[in-house]
Amino acid sequence: MVPVEKVRGGILVARALVAQGVDRVFTLSGGFINPILEGLMLENIRIVNAPHEQIAGHLADGWARVTRNAAVCLVGPEGFGNAVPAMLEAYGQHSPIVFITGSSTLKRRGQGGFKEVDHVRIAEGLTKYSVLVTDGARIDHFIQKAFEIALGGTPGPVHVSIPTDLLYSSYEIKPPREERPFHVVAADPPIAWPDAKAVRELVELVSTARKPVLVAGNGVWWGRAENELAALADSLDIPLLVVPYHQALFGNVACRSYCGLADVHQYPPAEHALQNADLIVAIGCRLDNMLNFGNPPFVPATARLVSINASSDAVADNFAADLNILGHPRAVLSELRLHIKPSGSHPRAAWVKQNRDKRSNWVAQLRRLTESESSSAPMHPLVVALTVLEALGKDDYLVIDGGDTHYWAEMALNIAEFEGKHLSGVFHPGPYSLLGCGVAFGTAIKMRHPDHRVVVLSGDGAFLSSGLSIETAFHERLPITIVVDNNRGLGSIAQQQRRVWQSGRSSGTEFRDIPFDGLVRGLGGYGESVSDSRGLLKALSKALVSDVPACVNVSSKSVISPLVEALTDRRAKASIE
Repeated sequence: MVPVEKVRGGILVARALVAQGVDRVFTLSGGFINPILEGLMLENIRIVNAPHEQIAGHLADGWARVTRNAAVCLVGPEGFGNAVPAMLEAYGQHSPIVFITGSSTLKRRGQGGFKEVDHVRIAEGLTKYSVLVTDGARIDHFIQKAFEIALGGTPGPVHVSIPTDLLYSSYEIKPPREERPFHVVAADPPIAWPDAKAVRELVELVSTARKPVLVAGNGVWWGRAENELAALADSLDIPLLVVPYHQALFGNVACRSYCGLADVHQYPPAEHALQNADLIVAIGCRLDNMLNFGNPPFVPATARLVSINASSDAVADNFAADLNILGHPRAVLSELRLHIKPSGSHPRAAWVKQNRDKRSNWVAQLRRLTESESSSAPMHPLVVALTVLEALGKDDYLVIDGGDTHYWAEMALNIAEFEGKHLSGVFHPGPYSLLGCGVAFGTAIKMRHPDHRVVVLSGDGAFLSSGLSIETAFHERLPITIVVDNNRGLGSIAQQQRRVWQSGRSSGTEFRDIPFDGLVRGLGGYGESVSDSRGLLKALSKALVSDVPACVNVSSKSVISPLVEALTDRRAKASIE
């Protein structure tokens, strides 16, 4: 009689991850998840140990974004609360992270078991799927379903909670499997193909529109459809905008029709494009607050509004659209390119020229500002961002983290892209503006692309949120470079206070002048403080060849961005409505 193999539930978890093609797991090691850690070791899955569960979640998020595939974050019950902010960030940016949490024993559930927390209910509002495993023999089924949901339709984080008694218990492995599926393997997510009638209507709208505008979001990125989108926009002469806080679509993808953010504050020419459009096609994004829910004045009442999304729930959210299409962005774009042929002399040439001229004038205006500020110390935040971009090339990655730092950097990226600058990729926090993701994102990107240079441009407040996550970069020998835009406080918050409060003052927003470069040097890295653009370029050149994690601490001044200026007016008005 052949002996029946028996293994612990934790090893079943590891084998289920192997079946999904997982080669590394991001975690903070803990006793409740030791059976899983043992399984990962036995199955040769790399364990990336972080100093904090939130950082483990951000590392997994960065890995998911740079690979555009599912990533795994593993935490114990005591660390679940620390991982919640990472869930929030992943949820906002639709990152397909599979959060696996060890939980209190199933046997004593509801009786106040050791470290008992209802993980499932807490995670429900921040994930696409949150479930408690109740049968250890079905662990692989739960994990397989979690991966399929994370990657299907519009991607997003999921959560699987596995009680500790199931992880430590042993289960018989009976080859071959007695239930379907007999072989559990990773599968490509299904793609929703658009309805033929909807495609015909969309083709007619795009073909006859004289002043159309494309507005793209995360769905295009996760659907790997940015090349198709760029080709369509360029061939049909359609200005293209990207929703703020959504993944930057065009790093090294050339797209002459791309104009910048669909935001009239960070990119004022967007107002001309949107207000004069007769057709707005929103693809891969929700009609949420970023797009004024599809309503005037952001989307004029005179324009037809089309919304395209890969999942039915997103379609339901976008009910304000005149035409609402369920379809994967790549499939819809493929249909449009198939049925609409560009002509030699397109009647939209004048429309495209108007938008290019508006963009050119805007860039020239900001360049005049930076020229007047180029030799000032402390540095203007726009000069900081442009100087960092000057030091980077097409094979490099940029990560942005912070409040004012993020806003000014977005404007700098638009200027640099217009002037021909291309990068391998740009990454930043999503719609919830969660501070402190940047160093973890940069570490994950460098882990994925060790031969590429990675620079994190971070505000001082963002770096204080989780800057010690740089220890993971040291431990993994990943020489990333961090530029701290140090204005010695929470600049955007202080600016709002001064504009909204009757006293015209600010309070509770100041930091000491912290020598962040000294902190990184103390950990074993390279560090330098600078106060002008020439010094920043020199320090960056040294940092990028130092072969250790590096920090350039830049003395900058707090300057209110156009976005914060507009937000304070909006919040003051909203408070009395």
